[in-house]
Amino acid sequence: MTRLLYLLGALALLGSPSLAQTYNITKYGAVGDGKTLSTRAIQQAVDACNRGGGGIVEVPAGTFLTGTVNLKNNVNLHLNDGAVLQGSPNLTDYQTYSVPEYGTNRYGILYTVDAQNVSLTGHGAVDGNNEVFYDFTKAKTLDTATTRYTRQKNNYRRVASGVGDGPVVPKDRPRQMVIFAKCRNVRVTDVSLLNATFWTLHFADCDAVNVDGIRLWTGMLVPNADGIDVTSSSNVTIENSDIRAGDDGLAIVGYDHHFEIAGFSGLKHPCENINISNCNIQSYSSGIRIGFLDQNPVRNVNVSNCNITNSTRGIGIFLRDEGSIENLTFSNVRIETKLRTGDWWGNGEAIHISAIRGKDKVKLGKIKNVAFNNVTCKAENGILLYGTAESALEDITFNGLSLEFTDSPLNDVAGGNVDLRGNSDPKFGLFARDIPAFLAEHVKGLTVNDFKLQWTNPRAPFLTHGIETNNVTGLRVRHFTGTGAPSNPKAAAVALKNSPGAVVDRSKKDIKKL
Repeated sequence: MTRLLYLLGALALLGSPSLAQTYNITKYGAVGDGKTLSTRAIQQAVDACNRGGGGIVEVPAGTFLTGTVNLKNNVNLHLNDGAVLQGSPNLTDYQTYSVPEYGTNRYGILYTVDAQNVSLTGHGAVDGNNEVFYDFTKAKTLDTATTRYTRQKNNYRRVASGVGDGPVVPKDRPRQMVIFAKCRNVRVTDVSLLNATFWTLHFADCDAVNVDGIRLWTGMLVPNADGIDVTSSSNVTIENSDIRAGDDGLAIVGYDHHFEIAGFSGLKHPCENINISNCNIQSYSSGIRIGFLDQNPVRNVNVSNCNITNSTRGIGIFLRDEGSIENLTFSNVRIETKLRTGDWWGNGEAIHISAIRGKDKVKLGKIKNVAFNNVTCKAENGILLYGTAESALEDITFNGLSLEFTDSPLNDVAGGNVDLRGNSDPKFGLFARDIPAFLAEHVKGLTVNDFKLQWTNPRAPFLTHGIETNNVTGLRVRHFTGTGAPSNPKAAAVALKNSPGAVVDRSKKDIKKL
C-alpha cells in the first residue's frame, strides 16, 4: 500500500495525463452535427479548464462548427479520433482586429495570446473550410507590369484553359487558422490541420515550441495558405510531419513590422534556434522559406532528413531588409521542383539564395554562413545564389551536391527567367536571363565540393554553363562532375567572370573566362 501511494504521488507530481481534469465540450453545449455553431460552448470549456488550474479540453468525435476560440494557460485542446473543428462559413463568427494600413481583418479558428503551457493534440482535425472562401473556378494571373521584363512578356505562365496550377481567387476570408502569439511552452502534436484559408499554423514571438507528427494539408491551389510560419520565435522544433501547402510549406522569418498584420505588436528580437527534421514537404511556392522583409535577424537554423517534392522552389533564403540571416545548415535533403503556371513566386529553383534591397532607407543586412551537406536535387531550373554589391553573400558551402537539371514542358511559357520579387527595382524582380545549372553572383567565400551535375533532355536555347560565377571571391570548386548544357555548343563546364583567385580542379579547356 505504501508503495502504491508513493507511485500515485509521483504520477501526480509529473502531471500524468490520466490524472488531469477533463472538460468535454459537449457538456458545455457543443453539438457535433456540422451545423450548430459551437464557438461559445468550446470557449466556456476552455475557460473552465483554465480556472480549474489546467487540464484537457476534450473534443469528441463529430464535426463542431466554430468561429474564433482563445486557448489559455495550462490548457490542452485534445481532438479525439473522428473529431473535427470546422471553421464557420460566416465571417461574422470570427474575432476582428484592425490595423490602419490593412483595415479590418479576422482571426481564424484558434487565436491564443500570452499563454504558457498550452497545447493542441490528438488525432482529430482542425478544418478551415476553405471551399467557402475561394472561387475554385478562377485563377489569379500576373499583371503585365510584373511580366514585362520576362522572356515571354504577356505570354508568361499563360494557361490555355481552366485554372492550371492556380492559384485560385480568394474572397473575404479569415486570416491565420491557428495562431500562438507571445506564448511559452507550446506543443502541437498528431493533429491534422486542413483546408486553411490563410496561413495555417503561426507561431509569433513564441519560445519553446514543439510540433511533432502533424498532417498539414491546405490545398495546393490555395494562395497565402502557408503551412507553418515561425516569426521572431526562439527554440522551436518541427519534426516528423507531412506538410502540403499551396504557399510556403515552412517559413522561418524575423518579422517585426509585419506583426501588425496579425493585430499584435512584435518585439525586437531574432528568430533563432530552429530545428526541422524528418518532414515531407510540398509547396507551390517555397518548400522551406527563410527570411524576407525582416527587421529582426534569423539565425541558427538546422534542417535535416527532409523531402521537398512537387514544389516551385525547394529551399529559398531571402534578404530584403535590415535583419541579417546567418548560421543555417541543411543536411540530407531531397528536393524536386517544377515550373508552374499562375501567380506563384519562384521559378523551379531547387535552391535559391538572394540578397537584394526590398525596402528603402535601411542598412541592408547580410546572408552568411550557410552550409548544404548531402543535398540531392531534381529541378526544372538551376541553383541560384544572387547577392548584390550592396549585400554580397558570405561563406556559402556545398558538400555533396547532386543536381539533375530536367527539361520542363512549361519552358515555352515560364522558362529562362529569374524571380527576385520582393525587391525595390522591378527590372530585377522577374526578368529574362540565360540559365546555367549553378549561378553565383556577388559572393564572398564560396566552396563547392563533390558536385554531380546531370542534364536530362536539355532542349531550351537559354541553357548555358554548368557553373557560372560573377563577382565571386574565395571560390573553391573541387570534384565537380558535369558539363555545360549539351544543347549549347558554347556552354562551358565552368564559366568565370570577375572571380579573382578562383581554384577549380578542372582542366583549362573546361573553364571559360567571361
